[in-house]
Amino acid sequence: MVNLTRIYTRTGDDGTTALGDLSRTRKTDPRLVAYADVDEANSLLGLVIALDPPPQEPVGELLVSIQNDLFDVGADLCTPWASAPKHPPLRITEDYITRLEKACDEFNSDLAPLRSFVLPGGSPVAARLHLARAVTRRAERSVWAALELYGTQSEGGVNPWAARYLNRLSDLLFVLCRWTNREAGDVMWTPGANR
Repeated sequence: MVNLTRIYTRTGDDGTTALGDLSRTRKTDPRLVAYADVDEANSLLGLVIALDPPPQEPVGELLVSIQNDLFDVGADLCTPWASAPKHPPLRITEDYITRLEKACDEFNSDLAPLRSFVLPGGSPVAARLHLARAVTRRAERSVWAALELYGTQSEGGVNPWAARYLNRLSDLLFVLCRWTNREAGDVMWTPGANR
């Protein structure tokens, strides 16, 4: 259980921070970059939900559940893999990805097939979702960088399901951009339009 009674500790003033297993690492560690990028994506989803106009239901409710998942992703990323942990940490599993795929399929079933690439924009909600999608892609790349450095599911490693979750989330956010743009219409790319 989380119990935050004091926000500043001064322990990070030397450029290090504690991980979920209480070990310390540099704040420039690729693992930290990954969960910082996840936090940024989560914050952008909060902005999507909070701004006027808010996303149409059921998108708003789905985004809140994704925000909670993203905290789970961050918790997973901040805890290095251990073969026999005293207290098993929260880990992203295939079930998380299955939920995203189901939502992708449901929202995409209402959309016309794409005949070109979509430019970020359209409605205000869709434009903000596109920004969250782009940051989610960056977060995924950051997780892959941490995976390359630390390996997968070996002592000190990183859970590859976290990267897969972010990959699928960016797909879902793209679908939600299109779904929320149903009235405004997608902004389509016209190759070489300005030649």
